[in-house]
Amino acid sequence: MPIHFGTDGWRAVISDTFTFSNLRLVTQAIADAIASGSWMNGDHDPNNKTVVVGYDTRFLSDRYAQDVARVMAANGLKVYLSQSDAPTPAISYAVRHLNAIAGVMITASHNAPRYNGVKLKSPYGGSASPEQCRRVEVYLNDNEAQVRGPNLMDFEQARSMGLIQRFNPIPDYHNHLRKLIDFDAIAENPQQIVVDSMYGSGRGVIRTLLQGTGCEVYELRNEMNPGFGGVHPEPIAKHLGPLSGAISIGKGSIGLATDGDADRIGAMDERCNFVDPHKVMALALKYLVEHRGYTGSVVRTVSTTRMIDRLAKKYGLVLHETPVGFNHIADWMMAEDVLIGGEESGGISFKGHIPEGDGILMGLLLVEMVAVTGKTLGELVQELLDEVGPAHYERVDLRLKHPVAKDKMTEYLLNNRPEAIGGEPIVDITSTDGVKYILGDDSWLLVRPSGTEPVLRVYAEGRSPQMVREMMTYGQQIAASIV
Repeated sequence: MPIHFGTDGWRAVISDTFTFSNLRLVTQAIADAIASGSWMNGDHDPNNKTVVVGYDTRFLSDRYAQDVARVMAANGLKVYLSQSDAPTPAISYAVRHLNAIAGVMITASHNAPRYNGVKLKSPYGGSASPEQCRRVEVYLNDNEAQVRGPNLMDFEQARSMGLIQRFNPIPDYHNHLRKLIDFDAIAENPQQIVVDSMYGSGRGVIRTLLQGTGCEVYELRNEMNPGFGGVHPEPIAKHLGPLSGAISIGKGSIGLATDGDADRIGAMDERCNFVDPHKVMALALKYLVEHRGYTGSVVRTVSTTRMIDRLAKKYGLVLHETPVGFNHIADWMMAEDVLIGGEESGGISFKGHIPEGDGILMGLLLVEMVAVTGKTLGELVQELLDEVGPAHYERVDLRLKHPVAKDKMTEYLLNNRPEAIGGEPIVDITSTDGVKYILGDDSWLLVRPSGTEPVLRVYAEGRSPQMVREMMTYGQQIAASIV
């Protein structure tokens, strides 16, 4: 099966396509791309031979990471290899902090336990660009065509030669977050918090950072469990029963959940209501402007709530819409003064941080919001909805038997646009990523293929549950005609 990089690297089923052999081939292609001199279009020090490698808690992730390090070392690169599982944002920050030329994170993020994957990082700490990923694929295909196997060095030999060095990325990451979060304000009004690490590599990090603030932190699913208890490590409502249970018995009044590699956030209020990433990003934008006085542009993906648009308009801020994938948000964060950028899946970052989604950072910001305002998370959400809501959201993933040609799907949806859905006229249509119908009351429907899975996604945000049902019914019907 061909190896392709999606919107955030390469993911595949363990022992099917994701094997030690294939991983070594991919790593060799990454090393070749770095050595080519075109990795950053010539805009980097050619003598920079440093690479950071990290991994999550998945089955064999530590062993896979060692093999990545062995191939990199055999290609003359100096590897900083995380000494234990670590969050993707911590590894990404280490890439920038250590002035590395690239980073490799072994993780399949929020995907099912049977998957593993590779996230490739650029020197600035964000995800590798589509062009960089294409270069890796070119070298991968070229090596396979010429039957060139990967270079591989013995692990202990590489360590003795100083080519592989174990390190702990957490202390420097902690120091960085302390510049972005007001821990003194949190200490003045400490909270009871439940953290659900979902068995992922964010385990222990939020609790450790909040030590000394007076907060009481109760952590769930923080032990090593490579199978994630049989649950997708994705912080969405249906996977957070344990978090709801802990809040309901008084373990805390705010719940924070991070995904398998902790670059995504989900939350729960004092009444066990799930607070989705749309609301988290909108709350963060409102807080950063109104309480910190931040300015700058706002960036969101095409599948993210238009509550963001309404807030940006209120504050007089420029808003950019991007395709799905945090790498597109990172492009804007590198190009101009961005206040906040985020996506529907829970990857969010703000000014001062690396251009990378960070569930730990955003969880801590929620704690700061509650401490500073003196209001519960539920009260803050209600204030937000009173101001720029209501906003009801739903997404359905339709499993595909065969890939969908994106250009043909887009053409079909554009040519067969309806005049109205649910009694509301279509006032605009975009094809930034998939096709998005925008209705007169600011409701919207989006149909797009996934970049990482054989799935067609249908999204809808409406001003009422009835409008969401109308749009989802229409969206699924038209998607079925495409599939």
